[in-house]
Amino acid sequence: MKVGIIGLGKMGLNLALNLQENNIEVIGYDVSIQARQKAAENQIIIKSSQEELLQSLEDKKIIFLSTPAGAITNSLVKALCNELQAEDILIDGGNSYFKDSVENYELAKEKGIGFLDCGTSGGMEGAQAGACLMIGGDAEIFRQTEEVFAALACDQGYLYTGNAGSGHYLKMVHNGIEYGMMQAIGEGFDILNAGRYDYDFEKVAGVWNHGSVIRSWLMELVEESFKENPKLDDIKGVIDSSGEGKWTIAEALDLDIPVPVISSSLFARNASKIDDSFSAKIVATIRNQFGGHDVTRKEGQ
Repeated sequence: MKVGIIGLGKMGLNLALNLQENNIEVIGYDVSIQARQKAAENQIIIKSSQEELLQSLEDKKIIFLSTPAGAITNSLVKALCNELQAEDILIDGGNSYFKDSVENYELAKEKGIGFLDCGTSGGMEGAQAGACLMIGGDAEIFRQTEEVFAALACDQGYLYTGNAGSGHYLKMVHNGIEYGMMQAIGEGFDILNAGRYDYDFEKVAGVWNHGSVIRSWLMELVEESFKENPKLDDIKGVIDSSGEGKWTIAEALDLDIPVPVISSSLFARNASKIDDSFSAKIVATIRNQFGGHDVTRKEGQ
């Protein structure tokens, strides 16, 4: 099987390497020359244009998108729907809004092109070593491409979720939960930091991750962050939001479902833009560890 990947950033490149390591031929393209060069250095076959990429694929093409959600991905889907042929397949592996994915599915279906929305979790490490995947779209299109998801995922790490949009809907809610979990970890360490005892936070995170009920990969990332910087004093407690938490809250409002923890965690991120709190530093450094998200460095650091 041969797969074309468009988008070779921090997730796309690792997904490409993962597929290649699992004996699936990969051909990649990115608008960034630097991204193409880095992928080529990692032995990924690279094309210098989207047109060249399409020409190099088989008659029944499979294109995997790892591009930023929103206007970039939506415009790319529209363009590809005009360039691909009936029975070709598009997979959106980014963090697209599920309603956009439904519209993109309908657009592709009009042209006879298969479309799957794939929520991808596990960060950069999972992208290369084994991701968690949630896939929506027509069952027949999923069956035709299941080999791709089986190669990318960790053991028992992929799920066909049903109708178009359902993969990205599930990933949206997953990320809402993630917001709440990271915020709770950050607030807990904020109390320890302000409290009366002098703790080694790296060791605290380490012991909590051995046998406690809050052990998790997120706690492992906290431990690693404190190992690198015991007080996180080189970064500002500023946390960006990529949209999924807001979408989750909006959906909950539509469904009249109370989500106070997820809502509060999003508001805390908004507040972090004006309040340099220690809990915000914790959440910022976790996001940097698992997803490569930027942290705001203090001047001179």
